Parts: sequence; structure tokens; C-alpha cells
Amino acid sequence: MLKSIIKNLSNLPGWRTDRKIVIIESDDWGSIRMPSNFVREIFETKNVSLGDPERQRYTNYDTLADEADFEALYETLTQFKDINGKHPVFTAVSVVANPDFDKIKEANFEKYFYEPFNTTLERYGHKNTFKMWQEGIAQNLFVPQFHGREHLNVQVWMRQLRDKEESTMEAFKLNCWGFENKNKFNIDYQAAFDLEFVSDIEYQKSVIKEGLQLFEQIHGYKADFFVPPNGPFNNELEKTAAEAGIKYMSTSKIQSEPQGQGIQKKRIHYLGQKNASRQLYITRNCFFEPSAPGKDWVSSCMNDIENAFKWGKPAVISSHRVNFIGRLIEHNRTESLAALTTLLTQIQTQWPNVEFMTSSQLGDLINRK
Repeated sequence: MLKSIIKNLSNLPGWRTDRKIVIIESDDWGSIRMPSNFVREIFETKNVSLGDPERQRYTNYDTLADEADFEALYETLTQFKDINGKHPVFTAVSVVANPDFDKIKEANFEKYFYEPFNTTLERYGHKNTFKMWQEGIAQNLFVPQFHGREHLNVQVWMRQLRDKEESTMEAFKLNCWGFENKNKFNIDYQAAFDLEFVSDIEYQKSVIKEGLQLFEQIHGYKADFFVPPNGPFNNELEKTAAEAGIKYMSTSKIQSEPQGQGIQKKRIHYLGQKNASRQLYITRNCFFEPSAPGKDWVSSCMNDIENAFKWGKPAVISSHRVNFIGRLIEHNRTESLAALTTLLTQIQTQWPNVEFMTSSQLGDLINRK
């Protein structure tokens, strides 16, 4: 009952529409996460913590997408068309770089180096996979937007490497960082813009600038939508992102804004709200994570969508790459795509006038009103 009340209340404020709009935001594309099954098995023998079941679905399934992953995803999406003749489209919230482990080691952990994610793809033997990214863009099935330069808190990670923290070093040897790490202020390595010290903000500004420049070099267009990894994000960085072309920010409705040394401020946001840099906030109100255990994700997401539409809101679905990857364990992809097929079928059955959009298209629509 309480959850239902909260869900209804959270959809009250902000921009409204009578149109039945569905956006699918899928995070984490481009990041390494778990390099291989072999690496995960080594983690287990070294007693490196892989976390609770929610975290372990990432270490079990999540890795760089290959051609088979994209082919299966595109085949699923092209089965459906909305009232405007458009297919469902993934707003592919993606990073543009990964650590260059060899160069970091050669520098004795005194300096950080990164490589573009398409270079990472080639190094992993996925020579034709980037063409699948480009095909998805061309067909408006898979449209990358900005998740950060890396899905990694570089400064926290590098300090732990210089201190030779045991689990961090073991993971580094395996070209990985996505385990359940421990540090003084409980900053997850995955949370790229969490703050250990206030002085780290200047480095984070450079990460945003360089990341957005690299995004344009790789994809041939500027990103205009930004989803900070894992949520924590100091709002001083919004101005930097705005100056580099970001018009739309994703945030939790209750945002954790890090202040350094484990201190977090809470800020309230709603769809269509604007910040001091005139960026528009896009908030998520539906969730679809079929690789996560213990829940009927199709029914749950349908309930979320129904609630959103009841209050005149677009359905902004939060999902993650992990659901659609089969390279490590194939049934993860096949089962999740079967669930996605069921979800899209039910959406079109219940709302025949549904419209599929990207996050940026929604932002443009709100700005025109």
C-alpha cells in the first residue's frame, strides 16, 4: 500500500501529456565490466567479494556486447511499430572509454590512461561489433547518449591502486574493477562522479569535457543527454556539462549529491524541472530488469507504465545492458529478450496509440511546450 502511494505521489509533479509515450533508457554500454567467465572464476578462487545477488547478476552476465547480442536485440525491436510507424528504440546510455591497464601499470600507477571503447572492442576480438552500434544508430533502434567517459571513479580507484589495496590489485591484474570494493567512504568504483574529496571536482570536470569530445569523435554527433553512473553527482558539474552541449540531465527523483568524505545532500527533482544551467531533468518512473531474480518484471513494468499514464506522464523505463547480454551466459539474453517481447506486446495491446521516443526527443518535446 505504502509503495503504491509513493509511486502515485512521485508522478504528480512536473510536465504532463495526454500522449502515450514510452522511452527505454538502457545504461552501461561500452564498459568492460566482467571480461570473461574465466576471470569471474578467478575472482571466486581469490575470495574477492562479488557482492549480493543484485550485484552478482552484473558479474555473472554483464560484459561488452558482441554481434550476436546486437543482432538479437535488433531482431526483437524491429518486430514492433508504433502509431507513427517507428520501432521501439533504446536510448543507449554509454561510456566512451575504459582504462588502459598496460599503460597504467607501466607508469607504476602514478598516472591514469584510458582507451576509446571501440579500441577496447577490437582488443577483445569484437572487430565488427562497432558496426552494429552504427547500424543501430542508422536505423534509430539504438541511439547512444552520454554516461560518462568511463564507468569508473578514476581518482578513488587510482588511490587504492597506489596503496596496493589487495582486492583492487587482484582485479587490476584481470583487467577489471567491477567487484564489491571497500574503502573509507564506501565509494563504489562504478560511481564515476561520487566524491572522495571536494578537490576531485576539478578532475571530474575534465572527465566530462574529454568524454563528450571523445563521444563526438566516435559517434559523429554531440551527446545532449547525460546519465551520471550509479547516481551520485555533484551539481557543480552541471554547468560543465551544459557548456559542452548537454541539454538534458537524468537524475533520481531524490538525488544524492556528494559533498566529499561520505557526506551526501538530498535534492528533489521532477520531469521537466530545469536547473541553474537551464538543463531539463528527465526522471525515470518505470523499471525493467528481467535478469534480476525474484520478480515478474513484465507485470511490474506494466504497472509502472499504467501509473505513469494515469498521471499524464510519459513512461521512462530504466533498464541496463546486463539484461541483454548473452556472451557469458546465453540464456540471460534469450530469457530477457523474451520478456522484452512480452512487455512490448502488452504495451501495444493495452495502448494501441503508443509512441516510442528517445530521451532527447522527449526533452525536445517538453522544451517546445
